[in-house]
Amino acid sequence: GHKNKLTFSKIGTINCRGLNNRVRKNKIKGIILKRSQTGRWFANIQVENTPIILPKTDKSVGIDVGVSSFVVDSDGRMVENPKNIDKQLKRIKITHRTLSRKKKGSKNWLKAKLQLAKLLAQVTNQRKDFLHKVSRFYVNVYDLICAEDLNIKGLTKKGNKKNKRSRTLHRNILDASWGQFFNYLSYKAVNADKKVVKVHPKCTTQECSRCGRIVKKNLSGRIHLCPYCDLKLDRDYNASINILKRGTGCASILVENRPLFTITASAFVSGQVFSMNQETSSLR
Repeated sequence: GHKNKLTFSKIGTINCRGLNNRVRKNKIKGIILKRSQTGRWFANIQVENTPIILPKTDKSVGIDVGVSSFVVDSDGRMVENPKNIDKQLKRIKITHRTLSRKKKGSKNWLKAKLQLAKLLAQVTNQRKDFLHKVSRFYVNVYDLICAEDLNIKGLTKKGNKKNKRSRTLHRNILDASWGQFFNYLSYKAVNADKKVVKVHPKCTTQECSRCGRIVKKNLSGRIHLCPYCDLKLDRDYNASINILKRGTGCASILVENRPLFTITASAFVSGQVFSMNQETSSLR
């Protein structure tokens, strides 16, 4: 079709925003037209994708996902959690309450339903955009990415929501979308001839990344302070180094006591982080 247009044999030509070069340059295998709950139409386009092999960097990294921060990695980065649903939670609750008070099927009920659908779609789109850009960053910069093999379904099952704190943690884990992030990370790595390795998560937080001794700590303790070798680190940074060690099989990684470098969620969304690392954010 023409630029920003799609032509169908039985429908004709329709305008379509967001057609990127990958769609234009590759053979289209199929298109599915879908109407969302917000009333907007989307075209899901399947193309024969030619993998883009990225230059090798000879770098490896361990990443520890969380809810207070989205990722802490073994190179000392702390990626801020955007907490998209928290930012919209008040509006979502108010709109949901308004919807429940309207007569089902009425004009006002349909209006409130559409408003709620738009809010939820906005949260979903913001989340996906952030996850795409964070996963793209790690695949661009590293040849080997090591992460925990987490039982995410087990962490978010209904039986775990016994109190308000548990419900908040449950909501934050779902909003962080670790599973979706790992999916994006994996397919991008395959296309770029990079590798993602999953390691057993047992004791990555409790184990000292320098001496290997177990240092017990509860969820509220944010600092790893080893009484055996005096190592003092952020607990998630300590975990990310252990993840890297397990993923690479290298026990002799130098562990330094250094402050974390915080990268805001907006730096990823705006693409600023890619220019900081002289990488490109144009790939998806």
